[in-house]
Amino acid sequence: MKKIACFILLFSSATTAGAQQNTFIRNLLQRMTLDEKIGQLNLLTSDMDVTGPFMKENYKQDILSGACGAIFNAYTPQYTRQLQNMAMQTRLKIPLLFGYDVIHGHKTIFPIPLGEACTWDMALMEKSARIAAEEASADGLHWTFSPMVDIARDPRWGRVAEGVGEDTWYGMQAAKAKVKGYQGSDLAANNTILACVKHFALYGAAEAGRDYNTVDMSRRQMYQFYLPPYKAAIEAGVATVMTSFNEVDGIPATGNYWLLSELLRKEWGFRGFVVTDYTSINEMIPHGIVKNEYEAGELALKAGVDMDMQGGIYAGQLKKLVQNKKISMQEIDRAVTRVLEAKYKLGLFSDPYRYCDSQRAAAQIMSPAHLQAAREIAQRSIVLLKNSNNLLPLKKGAHVALIGPLADSKKDMIGNWSAAGDHKKAVTLREALQERVNLAYAQGANITGDTGLLKKLNITDTGRTDEMLQAAVEIARKAEVVVLALGESQGMSGEAASRSDIGLPANQRRLLEAILGAGKPVVLVLMNGRPLTLEWENAHVPAILETWFLGTQAGHAIADVLLGDYNPSGKITMTFPRNVGQVPIYYNHKNTGRPLDPNNKYTSKYLDVSNEPLYPFGYGLSYTTFAYDNLRLDKNSMRLRDKLRVSVTVTNSGALDGEEVVQLYIQDVTASVNRPVKELKGFQKIMLRKGESREVVFNITAEDLKFYDRNMQYTAEPGAFKVFVGTNSRDVAEAVFELQ
Repeated sequence: MKKIACFILLFSSATTAGAQQNTFIRNLLQRMTLDEKIGQLNLLTSDMDVTGPFMKENYKQDILSGACGAIFNAYTPQYTRQLQNMAMQTRLKIPLLFGYDVIHGHKTIFPIPLGEACTWDMALMEKSARIAAEEASADGLHWTFSPMVDIARDPRWGRVAEGVGEDTWYGMQAAKAKVKGYQGSDLAANNTILACVKHFALYGAAEAGRDYNTVDMSRRQMYQFYLPPYKAAIEAGVATVMTSFNEVDGIPATGNYWLLSELLRKEWGFRGFVVTDYTSINEMIPHGIVKNEYEAGELALKAGVDMDMQGGIYAGQLKKLVQNKKISMQEIDRAVTRVLEAKYKLGLFSDPYRYCDSQRAAAQIMSPAHLQAAREIAQRSIVLLKNSNNLLPLKKGAHVALIGPLADSKKDMIGNWSAAGDHKKAVTLREALQERVNLAYAQGANITGDTGLLKKLNITDTGRTDEMLQAAVEIARKAEVVVLALGESQGMSGEAASRSDIGLPANQRRLLEAILGAGKPVVLVLMNGRPLTLEWENAHVPAILETWFLGTQAGHAIADVLLGDYNPSGKITMTFPRNVGQVPIYYNHKNTGRPLDPNNKYTSKYLDVSNEPLYPFGYGLSYTTFAYDNLRLDKNSMRLRDKLRVSVTVTNSGALDGEEVVQLYIQDVTASVNRPVKELKGFQKIMLRKGESREVVFNITAEDLKFYDRNMQYTAEPGAFKVFVGTNSRDVAEAVFELQ
């Protein structure tokens, strides 16, 4: 009875709060002029210079006149208080909403999302978002444009760095964890911020991996593989949604009524507000879907877009559209209500300055606890790709030559989309290693020998190519082991950073070959924002660590792994191709009528390269080894209401304690539509002491077997299934069962 009474009390409280909110906003709407309403739908940007964010004079006038409802790129308690003071001078004193790209940390920078995904630890992913929200909210922010949950199967696309890879089910778990981390359990708490799931929808499937490009796919492909992570974020209560730049079924997402109203709101029940990506209403004109800004504004608002990011279309066109009866006041009010509701839930109407607390900012931003969490998460994001003859971990006291353009580059430690992070406070690999080993250092090469690309990246060409190379070879010859830090600069991946060649730049390969020629053992430490093509490197280098861009504590985390203070446990969440000709490549592909058969020419394959990926989805080594045996099912058949128990014994068969990610995959053998060869449906990350064995148990339900059938109904069909359990998507044991 106490539980029932408690539930009734909570429900009654929530209902009362909802009624108070509705009454407040309804009364406020009645007092607002059309111009003031349109202002709430206008999102403007603050600018940046070396001193920090600042506001253009004409934008100040927009704030003072009520023609702006939200600002992005504005942070620090002092600056946001200054802007909020302007809003408090308007007739109705409606507070501003401050947003920012807090993607993988605010001031304390964590690994890029693709790197953090390699932890296979949802609690840690939620924790980094929670810390980011605490710091961002302490620094005056209310809103982040994260998480990005776009499923991506093409590593040429630079924005793979910002997501969690190629798998739908894994992407769903990550989406829920990130939303919960940012928003917490109560948006009225001043250490939570609004999350914004993006890019809605399908942006990760941009043709040829080229940013801002078109997308074309069937509804089945959308519903089965690309839409579920967005839906998971909606179900987790995400407050806002950002539209994508691409088209969906021939209509740009920003003007797509089916996408934003039929699917998002009616089918999925989303109740927050929708914001465009940067100027994407304007961009419907070159898309060829409208003739001018007037038509673009009408199409976007009617489709379901509530807020215009930096495009000025709503500010310039909505009043004319209402006057010409192209848009109704009801449609305007609907959009304004959603924006005001977000501000109300954050508590801004009761205290517009509740996020402008300098003391809290000083206490929380980059606190020792936050930096320690960043180091731990960075450690767990590192993936050991190769370790011949147990070259790693390095022996304590070894004479190490550290070489490479990324070995001592602070800016490249924090990676792309590093928000308000200060790269000067990042720890480089050189700084971390020189405290712990006998170290010699040489840069060895520039990040690339392509002068045109260096200019695009705003990197100075030193012009000392041969001199740097020779110096590197000399210190390599004197060392016991060489650590070579190669890969991409932070500007070579991320937004507007698609690449047609995703191998190491030619000058870095030249450096690598020269160092290998010195005859000393080489550890290749990769820093990058995407899977790279590493077939030659894998064949010639004895040890390879994938470290991504790890953030503020990058150097310490990499050193911890190199020296064995942390045993690597990361597993990749995006397939590494052998060469770019294999792209797009992903583990959960479908079979054709002529599946790959190396002994039959007339099957689906390439003639000139191995058809397997270099490193499969879920792959990652450890300094110890793990053995799998005794895969068992508790029954050979199950009904829709049953659970099928799957168990496997995992043994740490090596000499060190270590963590293993035990992965479960399922295949629907015969169905009404073609199904993938396998799909991830579960995982468990376990710690085992050397010699320890443990039974790992999974429970399969009918929900794990559902898909969109021939009639686009989400259902599980009777028939044969395979279940696979193993250390990655390739190396698995299998069993079969029947769904009755």
